[in-house]
Amino acid sequence: MAEPIFVHRGARAVPEVDAPWPGTVLSGSPQTVTMNGYASEDGKKLMGTWQSTPGTWRIDYDSWEYCHFLEGYSIITPDGGQPIHLRAGDIFIIPPGTKGTWEVVETVRKYYVFVL
Repeated sequence: MAEPIFVHRGARAVPEVDAPWPGTVLSGSPQTVTMNGYASEDGKKLMGTWQSTPGTWRIDYDSWEYCHFLEGYSIITPDGGQPIHLRAGDIFIIPPGTKGTWEVVETVRKYYVFVL
């Protein structure tokens, strides 16, 4: 039988202070918090809220991510590509294989869904 519909509003995510995900800090001292509200039984699908203070780090995605910015301003610059400016209200996908830099200019809070 399929899992029932999961509604995030009822989730009781425990905030986890973590290192910048998914990369290595290049500048600043970003502080990130992940509040994972859902994980599938096999651990391959995750959903929750993430926030970060300003800073820049390398990214190297090996999984697919859906993002919906709730607040803040970031610039993602794919290797060999143009900077992508992202602000509150923006919804975007980061495909596996994406490499580059992620800069948080103004503290960001986003919903995310990862498919690993």
